[in-house]
Amino acid sequence: MHVGMSTIFQNPNSLDDRSVYRNELRLAEMAEPLGFESVWGVEHHFTDYTMCPDPLQFLTYMAGRTKKVKLGTMVVVLPWHDPMRVAEQISMLDNISDGRAILGLGRGAGRVEFDAFRQDMADSRPRFVESAECVLSGLENGFCEYQGKFVNQPKALIRPAPFKSFKGRTYAAAVSPESVEIMAKLGIGLLVIPQKPWEQVEKEIADYNEAFVRLNGEEPPAPIMAGWTMCNPDKDAAYKMAKQYIGGYWQTVLDHYNFDTGHLKGQKGYEYYGKFADAMDKSGVDAAIEFFMGLQTWGTPDECYETIVKNARRIGAEAYIGIFSYAGMPWSEAERNLKCFATEVMPRLQKLEMSGNVSWAA
Repeated sequence: MHVGMSTIFQNPNSLDDRSVYRNELRLAEMAEPLGFESVWGVEHHFTDYTMCPDPLQFLTYMAGRTKKVKLGTMVVVLPWHDPMRVAEQISMLDNISDGRAILGLGRGAGRVEFDAFRQDMADSRPRFVESAECVLSGLENGFCEYQGKFVNQPKALIRPAPFKSFKGRTYAAAVSPESVEIMAKLGIGLLVIPQKPWEQVEKEIADYNEAFVRLNGEEPPAPIMAGWTMCNPDKDAAYKMAKQYIGGYWQTVLDHYNFDTGHLKGQKGYEYYGKFADAMDKSGVDAAIEFFMGLQTWGTPDECYETIVKNARRIGAEAYIGIFSYAGMPWSEAERNLKCFATEVMPRLQKLEMSGNVSWAA
């Protein structure tokens, strides 16, 4: 199994942003020496939820600080960008890193971000599809050319030119069931960020696999699975820390997305997200936190290993991307968490024989 780590640059404690960056970069630079096989960055804007407005810029920095780890985006939110510029940035990162880029794409769900970018959320899905088609065809052909409702790009070369295919190393975060067919049609893999019952994820992955084969005539890439991770040899301490920090992270999700307010119930293209509010109304905040914790990876090293293997086997995932610093966790605790996982869990995962389509991990 391929094992990577993601850095999300959260600042819920109103610390100096520069201090957050210095410490998060320090943790990210530990990844390769500790044996992680990839480093990932996320994209968010305008709040302390995640202060990485440009994951490709972050990963370009990491390309210069590393020798061999893969460099993944979790994700580039296409509706907020000019697809021509995205294609150029991706090709530049891949050239600088000698082909180490893994491309993750998404459409976004934060109203605060859409509003500040002067974007209508109702257009996000068709805008995502057009942008993805423009970017992906550009990376294969060496030029972007597209005429659509939202994207109108005259033919222009991508320089530096892409030098190898992104097929098989392009993924998308798909939360709503409606997105599954879209990703299969685009020919890209799925990046699973746990936030719904695993039984439901299993069904959606099965639907995606069927659609991918039907539409593309070949087997789909194996999913990539991410997870908020808390690893501690002391079982009681692991639960306490998971409750505080994984539970605390869920609160930052609610603060950023306002899923609990029901504001997405009537929003075109986001009807699925509106169900979050109904579920939380019924269960209450504490139950919602326990539910979210149950989807993530925490416990003793043995428990963390067993959780990852169980969930990976459920959906056929052959890569795990851990998030180890979040929700205002002290830097010393984040470093301990990262090193405990790297020493006690990761080597066992990396020894697992994998059979899926993960050519990019070689």
